[in-house]
Amino acid sequence: MKIFLVGGGSGGHITPTLAVAHELKQQAASAELIYVIGKGDKLGDVVTNNPIIDGVRAIHSGKLRRYHGEGLRQLLDIPTLFKNIRDVFLILAGIVESFFLLRKERPDILFIKGGFVGVPLGLMAALLHIPYITHDSDAVPGLANRIIARWAVAHAVAMPKEVYSYPKGKTYETGVPISADYVMVTAERQTAYKTELGLDPKNPVVLVTGGGLGAQRLNEAVAQISKALIARHARLRIVHVAGRGKVDSLTALYKKALGIKAAQVVVEEFVDGFYRYSGAADVIIARAGATNLAEFAAQAKACIVVPNQQLTGGHQLKNAEVLEKAGAIVCVSDEAVQKNPELLLQQVERLLDDPRARLSLARELHKTSTSDAAEQLAELILDSLQKAKA
Repeated sequence: MKIFLVGGGSGGHITPTLAVAHELKQQAASAELIYVIGKGDKLGDVVTNNPIIDGVRAIHSGKLRRYHGEGLRQLLDIPTLFKNIRDVFLILAGIVESFFLLRKERPDILFIKGGFVGVPLGLMAALLHIPYITHDSDAVPGLANRIIARWAVAHAVAMPKEVYSYPKGKTYETGVPISADYVMVTAERQTAYKTELGLDPKNPVVLVTGGGLGAQRLNEAVAQISKALIARHARLRIVHVAGRGKVDSLTALYKKALGIKAAQVVVEEFVDGFYRYSGAADVIIARAGATNLAEFAAQAKACIVVPNQQLTGGHQLKNAEVLEKAGAIVCVSDEAVQKNPELLLQQVERLLDDPRARLSLARELHKTSTSDAAEQLAELILDSLQKAKA
């Protein structure tokens, strides 16, 4: 059997898909797994370097740039308008490429995680009567999945199906698939992770991450508060995953803020084995991407979340809202942090000084974890394939 795995544009689409791929190989070892990404995807090497994938294909995809809360103003932004017009032609090219790719490869089923690379493939799969399944990690489904939703044989979702507008009979709550490496982190396991990363287990660690592509505003805010943070917590180590192409500028910010104490900061562009970094952390500062939050939930981590308020549909705002109401995270608004980084500093210091508060957040976040999401999705893909053949 041949299965197409489709998803790209961010680590939040790629890493869950790879987790599903691993589980598919466990359940159907002979399955041929072909990953389809968008041409020029900045995280494409994460796929091509993964041994579980049997082949990688790339098509043009483009995307529609929309920003939450901008309304009609974004239509008047000339650079954005021209990029959207250009990408219409990229999507059309992707549709043609998808038609010939599907005709040539003849996959039995597609799993479409998200990102605009899924639009041309979904449309052409529907035309060629090839079944496909979509998955949404966020409380607000992405536009790409909404475009191709009507022809999907099943919709897998992270949250209760009542949150979504998909037909209830075709909607399955699976949670967010994550790597099996993300497990509950005990004190002993945390010590081991710190040691593996060359960190002194006695030193508290703050991990900062904006996802695979980084988060420029969050990066800058943390760099701004780093001097005060390290001044008040002398043994603190900051591990900052900056995102692709952001290491040099962020390193310069830390050197300017800290001088020789910049040695207490580790800046990485993108890391393999990210579970060790999050597992080593005492406090995590992150965006509200559903995949990262699911990983931190599995590990039971205390998180300060700064959702990106500009992303389409406000899906990070909704993700954070759900968890904040459950007492599972500390949420600080992006706008507030930009106006006054001191607000972020106060929350980090509070958690560093209060082990009980960290433990309470960790426990509540862990309650939201779904440990078998990848297994459920693999089963759904294989079951849907059997039904399609029947």
